[in-house]
Amino acid sequence: MVVSETLSAAVLDTATGRDAAGALALSDAAGWNQTADDWALFSRHGRVLGRRSANGHLVATAAALPYGDAQGWISMVLVDPAWRHRGLATELLGECIAWLRAAGVTPVLDATPAGEPVYRRLGFQSGMHFERWQADLAAPRQAIASDGNKDAQHIAALDARASGVTRRFLLDDFLARPDTRALTRPDGQGFVLVRAGRRAAQIGPLVAADTGAAIELLEMATQALHGPVFLDAVTRDAALTSWLLAHGFSRQRPFVRMSLGPAAALHGSDSQFLVAGPEFG
Repeated sequence: MVVSETLSAAVLDTATGRDAAGALALSDAAGWNQTADDWALFSRHGRVLGRRSANGHLVATAAALPYGDAQGWISMVLVDPAWRHRGLATELLGECIAWLRAAGVTPVLDATPAGEPVYRRLGFQSGMHFERWQADLAAPRQAIASDGNKDAQHIAALDARASGVTRRFLLDDFLARPDTRALTRPDGQGFVLVRAGRRAAQIGPLVAADTGAAIELLEMATQALHGPVFLDAVTRDAALTSWLLAHGFSRQRPFVRMSLGPAAALHGSDSQFLVAGPEFG
């Protein structure tokens, strides 16, 4: 480790070239589930900031992703282990906050328990809690085709009412990916997306009118899956927790949603059962 080496700041293009490869290498090294498509989305619709060593190696990142004209997400704060404990994460977080505030939107993020006190000292307030669950599912019981691509506008409307953010571009990006499946309820009051991740299939977001409807959508989604699966469930419903435990899921880690100012997404709604992930909200 070269202590005296100077780092250069950069706005990254994670949709192409060496920035995409370097960013994906950092998230892979951390064991995260983001894909190259996820990294590309951050650059196309938001801003990805980074630090490079003298030889051009990407050693730290952070991303800011505005949703509409009210709030935006901060995520992908990653630092190469050899460069940790030098304040890089704090620097990049501050730059993301400044960029979102300059755009007139409230910064929001999903924090781990270790990160919560750090963000609280910066003025972030806490809101809803959710937990990442994981399972290794057996062979699929039946194949279920996607039925939601044709209903992208309706899915986006349901998602906006449940999450408190307008993010049609995010859902369109998910739906355009070849491995994504979108399942909707016959009554039109709920949906769930299943997409490919780097380490596991990711279920979410999931919106439904009540717990019974949410569990029905989860049943449909898991019937067609096998192998590692992740989902991020809002922490409020004992029946949903019981279903997850009964179907082979275990808790991986908790998160708390935090915002640096008033934000509609801070508490979500009763119809939001699974979030899209801590990187997207």
